Amino acid sequence: MRKMVAAGGLAALLALGQQANAASDEQKQFAFSVVERNAEPMAQIGDSLFYFGELGMQEVESTKLMKETLEAAGITVELGGAGMPTNLWAKWGSGRPAIAIVSEIDALPGGSQKPMELERHPLVPGGPGHMEGHNTHGGLTAGAIFAVKAAMERYNIPGTVALSLGPAEEQLISRPYIVRAGYFKDIDAIIYLHIGDGFATGYGLANYASISADFAFHGKTAHGAVDPWDAKDALDALELMDVGTAFLRQQLRPTYRIHRVITNGGIQPNIIPDLGQAWWWVRDANMPDAKVTFDKLVNIAKGAALMTATTMDYQIKAAGWPQLGNKAIAEAIQKNIELVGMPKWSDEEQRFAREFQRSDGQKEVGLATAVTPLGGRPQSYASNDSGDISWVVPAGLLSFPASVPGIQYHEWHAAITSTSTIAHKGMVAGAKVMAASVLDLMTSPELLAKAQAEFKQVTTASPYFPVLPEDAKPPLDLNQAAMAKFRPAMAQFYLHLQPRLQ
Repeated sequence: MRKMVAAGGLAALLALGQQANAASDEQKQFAFSVVERNAEPMAQIGDSLFYFGELGMQEVESTKLMKETLEAAGITVELGGAGMPTNLWAKWGSGRPAIAIVSEIDALPGGSQKPMELERHPLVPGGPGHMEGHNTHGGLTAGAIFAVKAAMERYNIPGTVALSLGPAEEQLISRPYIVRAGYFKDIDAIIYLHIGDGFATGYGLANYASISADFAFHGKTAHGAVDPWDAKDALDALELMDVGTAFLRQQLRPTYRIHRVITNGGIQPNIIPDLGQAWWWVRDANMPDAKVTFDKLVNIAKGAALMTATTMDYQIKAAGWPQLGNKAIAEAIQKNIELVGMPKWSDEEQRFAREFQRSDGQKEVGLATAVTPLGGRPQSYASNDSGDISWVVPAGLLSFPASVPGIQYHEWHAAITSTSTIAHKGMVAGAKVMAASVLDLMTSPELLAKAQAEFKQVTTASPYFPVLPEDAKPPLDLNQAAMAKFRPAMAQFYLHLQPRLQ
């Protein structure tokens, strides 16, 4: 692994840090004031992204709005890097230290829902929508990077602040490509951001590794009644792969997860299919174990092809390492969480939250009023493709309070509050913590050095290796048909706002 800062560069940063640290409280309070005065445009960004509701790799309107807003604020924006038209990379400043904010803004299939209605009421029946709240990420990250820029200008803080919004996080696609393209090779640390129902950070392995791949079996078609003996049944191969995987499960580590959908199982019963396709996901608590299980899955697919006289090929679509949270950065983030504190919820917001929880069969606990202490917490079984970034550069993790406790993501209820005052207040609080934490990393070479030493120790014990094949290309047509189908109906709800940060 590369050194974060060369010896001479570190000495220079230490000198600069000694000058800047004395004003760190003042810098943070100034950044907070910038965030507060931009609460309205931040909310406008988040709400606009909600109504765009764009699926992964098709975040065209979303990234256009982000680009226009950030450029109007004096921040340089690049769209289309790493071979993905909706990959957004923004930055301000120059040189080191270089700190990046990392997040995403994509929606989910079938998530369309009218805000603040507790009954199922899709804006566009069957359409996509933000039932995980990624729309809030856009407003928060824009406000945070602008506040950091303003503080850097006011206090002459050297370095670079960057923002990476990767496409298709919900399909765990883009970040391995972005890492492979070298976007983080000159970044000293990152903070990854995600919506939550509490204010929290953490360290260690935060979630699961994941490998996603398309498997295809190729056979020979025939009439199912007249001459089935002339066929090579690709659907049989799919089913035998299922059966083989079922028998494999007992021999796998208890931490594994395997799931799949059949994406092509034939046309009609009397035509024996010559093509069978399935999309498989393999997960585990770490990438080496996930890779071992995936290799076993490939062998089962080869066996299924042999048994049915078909041929088989597969293509890895995505492969994300588990997020590795850096303890040194987490400790700095925690201090800023405690400094900012939870949003001040109104009586009406608490009443609505309890009513929402009751309607969904959850405990009526209302909105969280205390920050989450730093400490041990279980590793999540979910995955996020930003994990690869955390194995090539020290990473902090930040969850901000903008949703209702007990309401699960990836389910239509989670879209109800994505444009609410609850979400807006959470975005402001999260932007303050993000800005303060980035400023800590920019003005404290000691913190960076501590984070780098920890990072080196962990990644030496468990070295990073890319699972994405060298010739793999991002699936640019992902969700293209769905957005072409639903976008015309969704467009009638667009807000047509032009948020401006000042």
